[in-house]
Amino acid sequence: MNTRIVEIWVGIFIAAGSAALFMLAMKVSNLATYTDDEGYVVTAKFEDASGLKVRSPVAMAGVRLGRVTDIKFDNQSLEAVVTMRIESQYNTLPKDTSASIYTAGLLGEKYVGLEPGGDEASLQNGDRIKLTQSSMVLEKLIGQFVSKFLNEDSSDKK
Repeated sequence: MNTRIVEIWVGIFIAAGSAALFMLAMKVSNLATYTDDEGYVVTAKFEDASGLKVRSPVAMAGVRLGRVTDIKFDNQSLEAVVTMRIESQYNTLPKDTSASIYTAGLLGEKYVGLEPGGDEASLQNGDRIKLTQSSMVLEKLIGQFVSKFLNEDSSDKK
């Protein structure tokens, strides 16, 4: 009888552990918070959208307002076109809102940060955010620093 109770408790422990691992996997993959909300879609063009992914958060003032739904390349302007779905409860964003690509933490995931403008009119379904700031790429910054350092070093030798 005693071994039967131990076997039941081991089974309960294994089931609880499996459920916890499933919840952790859903949280890490952002699938737990992914909803197909009836919001509105806006687009923005960025020179560089490095590191940004579909389902990346769209946030303003630290609050998630929506998600990135698509990232494409525009052959005409040679820029990345990022499509975002903003939840319908946030329907008062000014038309002149600006968008920037930021990194959460030092090496964290990329997200789109919105800054409100002062326009009276609100963003509507299908609008395009015109004021954008691209993703900062660490390799480009290091390259600029090294080239500047090398240029100053060569001018000192002359």
